[in-house]
Amino acid sequence: QVQLAESGGGLVQPGGSLRLSCVGSGNAISIATMGWYRQVPGKQRELVASIMSGGVTNYADSVKGRFTISRDNAKNTVYLQMSSLTPEDTAVYYCNVGPLFGGSYWGQGTQVTVSS
Repeated sequence: QVQLAESGGGLVQPGGSLRLSCVGSGNAISIATMGWYRQVPGKQRELVASIMSGGVTNYADSVKGRFTISRDNAKNTVYLQMSSLTPEDTAVYYCNVGPLFGGSYWGQGTQVTVSS
């Protein structure tokens, strides 16, 4: 069983920064791709960034140059450093791990609100 717990969300002013963290429990997380998704009401959940076990990263065009994803395999943790935030980045951010054991696993989500 894989469980994920996100932290680090909150309210930030436009142009500010936040760092999200996601800690996973369970076997073999360190060999799986980890990622961050976000969702706003009425829209589909979208990929923000992902990172493979070896460190290869992928970003949505909308966050390239502003967000950085990283991971610490020894701690089963993935991070999302977000900078130059805009109101359009406001969403619930979800951590994801997978595919692993034939499935994909999600955290409970953390709210990020960018507003003055």
